[in-house]
Amino acid sequence: MCVSKNSYYSWLRIKDNKKQKPSLVYLKKRIEKLFDLNKEIYGSLRIQKALEKEGLYYSRSYIAVLMNELGLKSVLSSKFRVCTTDSSHPFAVAQNVLNRNFTSLQIGEKWVSDITYIRVANQWNYVTTILDLADRKIVAWVLSDNMTTENTVYSAWVQARKKRNITDNHIFHSDRGVQYASSKMVDILRVSNRTTQSMSRKGNCWDNAVAESFFKTLKYECTNRHNFKSYLQAYKIIEEYINWYNTVRMHSALDYKSPAEFEIKLKIINNQKVA
Repeated sequence: MCVSKNSYYSWLRIKDNKKQKPSLVYLKKRIEKLFDLNKEIYGSLRIQKALEKEGLYYSRSYIAVLMNELGLKSVLSSKFRVCTTDSSHPFAVAQNVLNRNFTSLQIGEKWVSDITYIRVANQWNYVTTILDLADRKIVAWVLSDNMTTENTVYSAWVQARKKRNITDNHIFHSDRGVQYASSKMVDILRVSNRTTQSMSRKGNCWDNAVAESFFKTLKYECTNRHNFKSYLQAYKIIEEYINWYNTVRMHSALDYKSPAEFEIKLKIINNQKVA
């Protein structure tokens, strides 16, 4: 019949949906609802993917046209570089073991961490995160009003280890900041022979691109949209956002699945028990 396999399976997937296409009014209401449920963040591509999960298949260009008619515009982001790293310290620096290999099919194999700052009640507070490269989940995060090792990366590490196991060949990657190179962190990472500490090369933000990319997303989709009056307010808003990020937000790097969905997929692949 001169029809490719891809065309046939695409037709097979959507043929039943074509028989019961929803009205334009209904489709627009679903688009508005999905846009609202996802914090007015999703653009036409993610709205299209969200509709597909409901069995509604439309081209991205058509969804973009409808979103334009509805006056729906996602939060726009632009490139920026935020630096909280103090690499001028007397501590030894670990080698770049990760070497920009940001892929993993094993949960707990590779974690990346970083620190950024946000304005809270006219003073700086600091967000520290630990992200698992396998499912891009934020395993742990802390908000502190200072940059001490104890209240930033150490606290995040303790929290992360309570929530998730690590593999025997675990890599913990960060920049060269004093918090990560401190004796306290080096000692705690050495307690287990399973963890190898890795650090970015000097002045090279691309060596920790995934962690920095998350902070870019956090700032444009969450913190830059609020004027925090107190630590408690900031904590609650960031906590709610990260919970949504881990369980709902679709990631292009995860084939438009959420970290929670991708975690289940990886556990099935690796024959692990799914909670």
